[in-house]
Amino acid sequence: MSAALVEVVVPADEPFSVDETLTSVVLTFRSPSLTRSREKIIGHHPSLDAALAMIDRVAKSSCTVLVSGESGTGKELFVAALHEASPRALAPLVAINCGAIPEALIESELFGHARGAFTGAHAIRRGRVAEAEGGTLFLDEIGELPLAMQVKLLRLLQQREYSPVGDSRTVKCNIRVVVATHRNLEQEVDNGRFREDLYYRLNVIHLELPALRERASDVGTLAEHFFRICSERARRDDLKGFTPAAIEAMVAYGWPGNVRELENSVERAVLLAIGPLVDVDDLPPRVRRQRSFPPAATTRALPDGGLDFRATIERYENNLIRQALERTGGNKNRAAMLLQVNRTTLVEMIKRKRIGWAA
Repeated sequence: MSAALVEVVVPADEPFSVDETLTSVVLTFRSPSLTRSREKIIGHHPSLDAALAMIDRVAKSSCTVLVSGESGTGKELFVAALHEASPRALAPLVAINCGAIPEALIESELFGHARGAFTGAHAIRRGRVAEAEGGTLFLDEIGELPLAMQVKLLRLLQQREYSPVGDSRTVKCNIRVVVATHRNLEQEVDNGRFREDLYYRLNVIHLELPALRERASDVGTLAEHFFRICSERARRDDLKGFTPAAIEAMVAYGWPGNVRELENSVERAVLLAIGPLVDVDDLPPRVRRQRSFPPAATTRALPDGGLDFRATIERYENNLIRQALERTGGNKNRAAMLLQVNRTTLVEMIKRKRIGWAA
């Protein structure tokens, strides 16, 4: 049985949502000025600003883009924002989850098939590449793509052509390919699970999204954003916001599920809170259990004249990075493990912040 395909025509003044059980979806945008996906990217952390700036620089080209990041970091939103900012915005954005389609069907899903190509192929079927003609093909979880299909994808990227299953024809295409993964593809190449030539072909522009724990200064802003959405959806106009203790607990928590986990936690709190404020006890137990701060973060009183919040957070981050580098003798791999961030993320932060360390 083939994977489900839904085409969603999106007017300029209406939001859209997609059922996560679908393995493929075609998003057809109807406005050249549509920016809804970008508006959903909430936060002011420098790493987030850098990712958005990268989108602005590459949107008008047709180069391949690799988006990496942990599950729940919003990779789909950034891909949609890239598409919306490109000259292809009026053409479809076709998204496929490579890990959700059976290996025996994925070639047919991508390239289509001729009638009689295999048992059950009673009619000609267009593939997702054809559906994306003139637009963007988004291959989510590219790290799950079988090795045999990786060869065929490499041909698509190099020659911009493909052959439907059971058909001797060669079909030309005009698409932009964007891929995403939560895996470390370099490590997958080293382990023999991903083709090196395909990796280099995909990694023209690498957009690495930060984990939520790496931009803790955005947690409060995101929580307030989700509170407004969830309280309106639940018709909880009796709720006024969060207590300071609740915000403190959310900022302290590590959020392994990233923005998606935060949104779900806020929705739960909104549904269960007695009100008028969402308190610590309304948060999930896993969030409440990790209410801990380093002594320096808890004992410092807020000055009477206030302080520069973002600058203070920035200094705190810089101090942690320097401590990790000093503790590991400058070994960035071990420092990244101590800070629980990707090595590439740490290296970029060190360069951007111009951080030195004492040997």
